[in-house]
Amino acid sequence: MDEISESALRASQDVRTVVGRLRRRLREVASGEGAGLTPSQTAVFTRLAKEGDSSASVLAAAEGVRPQSMATILAALDGHGLIERRPDPEDGRRQLITLSAAGRERAAGDRAARGEWLARRLQEDFTEGERQTLIEAAALLERLVER
Repeated sequence: MDEISESALRASQDVRTVVGRLRRRLREVASGEGAGLTPSQTAVFTRLAKEGDSSASVLAAAEGVRPQSMATILAALDGHGLIERRPDPEDGRRQLITLSAAGRERAAGDRAARGEWLARRLQEDFTEGERQTLIEAAALLERLVER
């Protein structure tokens, strides 16, 4: 195997660092002030918003927590009115967890808040040339993940 160039190593580190920081910042923007969710509750809420209905055991495995911990997380989300439980049509012993109408509304609001924050930062803090550079960089990153 060929030796990895210094620039490839540097780009790898820089991209991972920046993408991680951007994800955390966008999460902060979406949760807003007084959102009242812990990071683990936010992770489960976000997973349900992205992936749809799930069972508690599947969520626990995906998040790497014990079933008892997931039960606590789901109870909190239920207490906030963000989820609903219904019988699994394929296995009546299980319950499916889904976002409630309020949960779907919050998820849509979170997406809008993230999009607005990012667009505003790009408009106010970057020149047109810099925004074009970011568009080009995004195309390169897309090529990276499609490989």
